[in-house]
Amino acid sequence: MQVPIEDIVVKKRVRQDMGNIEALAESFKKYGQISPILISKRNVLIAGGRRLEAARSLGWRTINAVIADIPEGLSPLEYEVEENMQRRDFSPEESADASRRLFRLRNPGPLCRFFRWLTRVFKRVFKIED
Repeated sequence: MQVPIEDIVVKKRVRQDMGNIEALAESFKKYGQISPILISKRNVLIAGGRRLEAARSLGWRTINAVIADIPEGLSPLEYEVEENMQRRDFSPEESADASRRLFRLRNPGPLCRFFRWLTRVFKRVFKIED
């Protein structure tokens, strides 16, 4: 659901270094917000501080959020820590593989370009929609 950014309350957070918010904001411009932030029923930020800051830097008025139903006995702090601790970055090998695959996707060879062109022509001639 979309929540007005000005309504989100940010209390003391574990993460102090937000890292490169500009890069995340550029990602938001290109792809949109892929993952929602997590807030409490009272709009207190639980997880997604970097996403919230990136949205603010872009001048967004609302952000996609999920309201957490925190079970009794757990705290929002536990959710914040768990989200950040359980996230796993790509290994160097996975990053390299992803880069190679993206390069091939963005730079198809001549045979692939010809096949795509031929497919478009075929669809136009036979009036086939995607």
